[in-house]
Amino acid sequence: MSKSIPVRRCRYPTDIPSLAKYILSDNDCKSIGVLTGAGISVASGIPDFRSTGGMYDTLRPELITATPRERKLMESDPTDVVSWNIFHANQFPYLEVRRPFILGTQQQQWKATLGHWFFDLLEQKTTKLTRLYTQNIDGLFYQLANLPPEKLVDVHGTIANVTCELCNHPIPLTDFCDKVRKNIKDIYNIDADAPKESTHILCEKCNQPTVKPTTVLFGRSLPQEFFELSEQDMPKLDLLIIAGTSLVVSPANTLVFLASKDAARVLINREPAGETLGLDCSKEASESESHRDLFLQGDCDNVLLELTKELGWMDDLLKLRNKLPPASASLLSNS
Repeated sequence: MSKSIPVRRCRYPTDIPSLAKYILSDNDCKSIGVLTGAGISVASGIPDFRSTGGMYDTLRPELITATPRERKLMESDPTDVVSWNIFHANQFPYLEVRRPFILGTQQQQWKATLGHWFFDLLEQKTTKLTRLYTQNIDGLFYQLANLPPEKLVDVHGTIANVTCELCNHPIPLTDFCDKVRKNIKDIYNIDADAPKESTHILCEKCNQPTVKPTTVLFGRSLPQEFFELSEQDMPKLDLLIIAGTSLVVSPANTLVFLASKDAARVLINREPAGETLGLDCSKEASESESHRDLFLQGDCDNVLLELTKELGWMDDLLKLRNKLPPASASLLSNS
C-alpha cells in the first residue's frame, strides 16, 4: 500500500485581518520574504528620478563636466548619465548629477517611512523575515534599528554604501561625502561652498577615478548576492509581500514566480501589477481562501498602518513617531 504524500492545507489570507492572523500563525507562516519598490519611499519626499520633473526629465547636459560626445549621449538618452558607458571614462556626470542625493542621504535629509518601519517591527516581533529585497537605491532601510544587514538585499545597489567600481575597495560614506563636497561642483546652484570645477575622487587602493555609491550602473550586472540568495530563499517562503512596485523591472520581478508554489503572495500597490508574471490581482482571487494571491490596493503607508493595527503593534509604531517623515507622522497621528 503506497503512502500518501502530505499536502499543505491552509486558508490563504483574503483581507488585512486574515493576513495579520496568517503572519502570526506559527503553523502556516514560518518564512516571510519582501520585495519593495519606489512606492514605499513616496512618503519620505525623496526625489523620483523617472517622473515628470525628476532627474532624467530635467537633465541639462550642457552644465555637466563632459565631452561633446558624452553630452550628445545624455541628450539622446538621459539615463546615460548613470551608465557604465560614460562612467568608466568620466566619473563627473554621475557624481555631479547625484551630488545633492549623495549628501542628503548621509545627512538623513529623507527619513524612513511608516512602511519601512513596519518591516523593522516585522523582524523584531516575529523573527520570520527571511530576506528583504529592495529595488530602491535611497538607503532608507539602513535607518532601521532591528533589520540585520544580512537580511537586506539592495537589488540595484544603494547610495548609502560606497566602493570603487573597478577594485571594489570600500570607502566610508562620511569620508566619501567630504570629498564630494570638496571635489564635485554643484550644477544645481544650491551649495555656495561647492567648487567651481570638479576634480577627480580617486580610489585609495587602485588610484583610479572610479569611486561611487554602489548603485548599479546601466550596462552593469546586478549584485551576485541577489541571484544567489533569491535562489536560496524563494523556495522556502510561506509568504511573499510585494510593496510599492509595478513589477516591470527584471530580474527583480522574477521573485514573484520564484516563490514557493504554496506561498501566499500579497501585493500592496496603488494599481494592479504582475499579471504577466502570474500574479492574480482580481477581486475573485483576493476573496478566495483557496487562492494564494491577495491584492491590497492603496499607498504603502496606509495599508501597512492598517496591518500594524491588526497585528497589535500600534504601541510600538507610535514610539517611532519622531523618526518618521512628516507625511508618515501625520498619517499616524490621524489614525
